[in-house]
Amino acid sequence: MKIKALFLDVGGVFLTNGWDHNSRKLACKKFGLDFEATEGLHRITFDTFERGKITLDQYLDRVIFTQKRPFSRADFKKFIFSQSKPFQEMIDLIIRLKKKYQLKTIVVSNEGKEINDYRIKKFKLKSFIDFFISSSIVHLLKPDFDIYTLALETAQVAPEEVIYIDNIAMYIDVAKELKISGICHHDYKTTVNALKKHGLSL
Repeated sequence: MKIKALFLDVGGVFLTNGWDHNSRKLACKKFGLDFEATEGLHRITFDTFERGKITLDQYLDRVIFTQKRPFSRADFKKFIFSQSKPFQEMIDLIIRLKKKYQLKTIVVSNEGKEINDYRIKKFKLKSFIDFFISSSIVHLLKPDFDIYTLALETAQVAPEEVIYIDNIAMYIDVAKELKISGICHHDYKTTVNALKKHGLSL
C-alpha cells in the first residue's frame, strides 16, 4: 500500500531528549544536588508527569524542591528547557518528505505537557507536524497499544499506510504488532536509507 503518513517520535529523532538521564545528571552537577537521591524520586513520579496527571511544578515539588534550595524554580525550569536542541538535518528531511509525498505527519511521544508545549513553540513544530499524540495530552504512554491506535484513528490511516520512526527499538516492535512498519532511528544516513526501502526517497 502507498505510504500516507509518518508517525514520529520527537526526542532522539528530530530533537534531543527533553529531560533524560544525562540532562538530569548535568542538572544535579550544576545545582549541587545528590544525583542518586534525585534520580530515585524522579523514577517514582516521572510517569505520572508524562501522563499529564501532574504539572511540571508538581513534579519539581516532589523531586527537586522537597526542601529549601539556594536556587529558584525559574532557574531550574530554564535549565530543563535549555536541554532541547534541534537535529536540523532530520527536521529538513521530514519537511521535504512531507511536501514531496503529501504525507500526514503525526508525533507520537512520551513528554510532560510543559516540556512538550515549549518544544512545539520553540522549534515551530506545528509548521510541519499535523497532529500531536503526546502522552501528557492523551494520558497514554508508549508502548501502550492504545496510543498507536489513537494515532491511527486521528490520522485516519491504515497501519499498512504508516512508517513509524523512533529511536527505541521496543516501541517499534510493539507498533509492528499492529502492522505498523517502523524504522529504529540511529542517525540521519541509516534512516534515509531505510526510508528508501519503503519508497520514500528524495
